[in-house]
Amino acid sequence: MASFMKIDLQFFAQEKTEKATPKKRQDSRKKGQVAKSTDVNTAIILLCVFLFLWLFGGPLLGGTLEKLLIHTFESYLLMDVTEESVAELMFEITMEAAIVLLPIMAIALIAGVLASYIQVGPLFTTEPLKMKLSKIDPIKGAKRIFSVRALVEFLKSLLKIVLTGLAAFSIVWFSLEDVMLLSQKSVENSFVTVAQLTALLGILIAILLLILSIPDYLYQRYDHEKQIRMSKQDVKDEHKNVEGDPKVKSKRKQKQMEMAMQRMMQEVPKADVVITNPTHYAIALKYDQSKMDAPVIVAKGVDYVAFKIKSLAKQHNVVTVENKPLARALYDQADIGDQVPEQLFKAVAEVLAYVYRLKKKQV
Repeated sequence: MASFMKIDLQFFAQEKTEKATPKKRQDSRKKGQVAKSTDVNTAIILLCVFLFLWLFGGPLLGGTLEKLLIHTFESYLLMDVTEESVAELMFEITMEAAIVLLPIMAIALIAGVLASYIQVGPLFTTEPLKMKLSKIDPIKGAKRIFSVRALVEFLKSLLKIVLTGLAAFSIVWFSLEDVMLLSQKSVENSFVTVAQLTALLGILIAILLLILSIPDYLYQRYDHEKQIRMSKQDVKDEHKNVEGDPKVKSKRKQKQMEMAMQRMMQEVPKADVVITNPTHYAIALKYDQSKMDAPVIVAKGVDYVAFKIKSLAKQHNVVTVENKPLARALYDQADIGDQVPEQLFKAVAEVLAYVYRLKKKQV
């Protein structure tokens, strides 16, 4: 029974029920694991490209293609087919195509970067590009194929196909008269009509995809939060790693205490008096009338530390005064660097007066 309960507790400890910590989120972000919908990118890129074509496609495409066709029929068809002429022909056609395609590609690039920035903010990482054998694992691949995520992607793709088909049918249906009259129009007018319908269809599909991408992005955020969840044990391990190993922390704390002790002992020779218990407590006081409103405790300790304080005081001729109640009260009511508590002023003043009289006699 005890063994069963132990296994049960281990199971619940490993169950990922906790929200990801800020460090976990940051580590996932560095690896490129962020909530991002590719549909948002696709929709924004399509919308920007087709809007650009709608507004500037006529002068850009029409003029360039017209020049290319005229030049083809007037010059290219009359050229002798040689190695040099074919190379010249390919170079000129490539340059003409670049003039048309470069602005479109630039718009697509800017739109893609903007879409990613809207979703995940500034992020650049090469982690997803690294080769990982787990990506070609057939078992994991089968799990991805037959998963809830795959089903969602399938339904989403099916919905996009249906809506795209409906959008194309609607555009053609409402422009059926113009389509039927294409054969009676000139090449230039036919090209303009087809270009307008294509651009309109692209804008409509982009808007539909943009609407569909909103629930997809929300789902991607939910799925991402689910993927980066942590178990209670993961949270404990992370906290342990952040805080450091207990042994290292202990050594660090011990080192800090040693340094603080060393600084405290350096102040003992500068003290005016050391008040003792006499064996268990020792408190070193310093008072500079021109700089201080009240005496300040520069060192204190019990047992071994008290012995060290008294030994240093003796080596540097600092007066030691035995006063059990005052020593205990100073130790309990004030820390190093604090002024003497107001209720102890009178007792401390009497001790300091005794010390000053003693020093005058010695002089």
